[in-house]
Amino acid sequence: MAEKKQIPLRVGKDLYDDLCRWAEEDFRSVNGQIEYLLTECVRQHKRNGGHVPKQLFQKQGEEE
Repeated sequence: MAEKKQIPLRVGKDLYDDLCRWAEEDFRSVNGQIEYLLTECVRQHKRNGGHVPKQLFQKQGEEE
């Protein structure tokens, strides 16, 4: 198994609460959920040649 690095991460209470609920739905720990999400984002970033879709950064219901 590859060595894992520890990093401090600060998130707001609302985001943490959302991550907790999502992790519980997926039967993961919060740490496991964050690692899964970051892994998927990096995989998508590599697949798209570094392009990050604009809708990723838009709030729901917000149009440009």
